[in-house]
Amino acid sequence: MPRQHISGGSSFEDQIGYCRAVVLEDGWIHVSGTTGYDYATGEISPDVAQQAEQTLRNIDKALREAGSSMADAVRVRYILPDRDDFPTTWPVLKAWFGDVRPAATMIQAVLMKEEMKIEIEVTARKGSGKQ
Repeated sequence: MPRQHISGGSSFEDQIGYCRAVVLEDGWIHVSGTTGYDYATGEISPDVAQQAEQTLRNIDKALREAGSSMADAVRVRYILPDRDDFPTTWPVLKAWFGDVRPAATMIQAVLMKEEMKIEIEVTARKGSGKQ
């Protein structure tokens, strides 16, 4: 299987020149940094926990389209402009990753737009999760 590109429906993908995820023939899936926009409406919540939830829904959708799931996540990176917001997201992150337990890093950095309060990047390997 050649390299497969998966679009998440974000307008940023065309504007910047990237895709939501890249699937490689050896089963690795690299999901781009993803934010909390609801791509069906273009809206983003002002609440960091709600943004985290929507972000993970967006990532889950990409992984499913790639024939995988969040259970296959092996690496996750959290990027937040305000490190003090990170604990607010923990219940959401634990709900999605509590049983998966991927390697993780949190980075504090300015994001592309002020309304973005969290960006999450995931690396997964098809078939590596609990079935």
